[in-house]
Amino acid sequence: MKTICLNFQIHQPFRYRKYRFFDIGNDSYYYDDYANETIMRKIADNCYLPANHILLKQIKKLKGKFKVSFSISGVAMDQFRLYAPEVIDSFRELAATGAVEFLSGTYANSLVSLVDEELFTRQVKAHDDLIEELFQQKPKVFRNSELIYSDELGDLIYRMGFETVLTEGAKHILGWKSPNYLYCNALNPRQKVLMRNYRLSDDLSFRFSNSSWSEYPLTAAKMTRWLLELPKQEEIVNIFLNYETFGEIQKKNTGIFDFLDTLPEMILKTKELTFSTPSEAVKALQPVSAVHVMHPISWADEERDLSAWLGNELQKDAFHHLYELRDRVKKCTDKQILKDWIYLQSNDHLYYMCTKFFSDGEVHKFFNPYGNPYEAFINYMNVLSDFTLRLNDLVPIDENEQEMTKLKKVIEEKSIKLVEAELELKKLRKTPPVQGKTKEKLATKTVKKPKTTKKTASK
Repeated sequence: MKTICLNFQIHQPFRYRKYRFFDIGNDSYYYDDYANETIMRKIADNCYLPANHILLKQIKKLKGKFKVSFSISGVAMDQFRLYAPEVIDSFRELAATGAVEFLSGTYANSLVSLVDEELFTRQVKAHDDLIEELFQQKPKVFRNSELIYSDELGDLIYRMGFETVLTEGAKHILGWKSPNYLYCNALNPRQKVLMRNYRLSDDLSFRFSNSSWSEYPLTAAKMTRWLLELPKQEEIVNIFLNYETFGEIQKKNTGIFDFLDTLPEMILKTKELTFSTPSEAVKALQPVSAVHVMHPISWADEERDLSAWLGNELQKDAFHHLYELRDRVKKCTDKQILKDWIYLQSNDHLYYMCTKFFSDGEVHKFFNPYGNPYEAFINYMNVLSDFTLRLNDLVPIDENEQEMTKLKKVIEEKSIKLVEAELELKKLRKTPPVQGKTKEKLATKTVKKPKTTKKTASK
């Protein structure tokens, strides 16, 4: 019998107000409270509350046989507490059914796992402590930000206490293999790896309301038929998607809530398909082979790599400047600094700087408060500059760091002068010659000697 594993990601960053250069050092409040509250209230009303209501109804109706899991960032939960506390109550109701599992992850939905093991561990602990406080569950399965995973990362996650990790069933990784099996880590076979079926997940997330799609409309009956048509030997289908799919990415008038309301019962009626949480699935299955992931993968864009966040120089520069502060942040105990540091790490700030176009570019526009990537970069770097000044006051730079900072400033100043000089040269090259005379003629022109008068000559 084949089992279906449904996982929903929930994350919203704290968005920044328009933070100008002249605010640096003068105003250290970065957040756009109006935008944050407005967006959270809108998504809560359009998605979280109605979708949770449907899930709760179906779990009770099907006597716990319908099961799902959630990956909720700490930053999203902070906003629930500030702007929509009833959303937390609705998740508590779901948790009380015993049919819902809450997964571990990074507090800020950050990229910290790529740079610092200690900070990564701290963020995961802070996230899991909050999950336990709110929903009385201690997470057992790990889902990294945006399903980012590699062999080395998986081994690190195992050493942190998580025997199971979720990631993307990327085609360039699996090749001819199917994502519909349980795998294990190539470096550490004791760690189990659940891989997302990106085709079925993206059909629901992005193609559900696309009338030009060959499979439009997608109904619960059609999805059930697709699942039944999968090879009999395949054991598990992992459908992972953003929870905002319901009511936000796919609006209510598309029929997305009817789909969610109908699908569980239709699947269970087949008697050939069941639902499982990730923890239940890995207990019932055995890995079929190791999956080799030498370089980090994710569930983002066509490439399924890190290019959504680190694909251009703007993103790399912002990422570098953020995490070069990490050693001094570790020494800091100021609560507000540490909170701002967490919120600065949300990968959305880098995502907004992405310069991709075409279909991936459209995806990057969801919930994006900026007009273009350059505006996002400038605003973020202004905030980061002020944060750095505040950190310098609390954790002074040592002599070596001061010298490095001075050298960096000299290099930056020289780089700016070089750019200015290049621009000046370009202007000079474009300057037209003096009318009627070329530069060469002007350079070779001889000055005529004054004529001498006869009186002068006779002397």
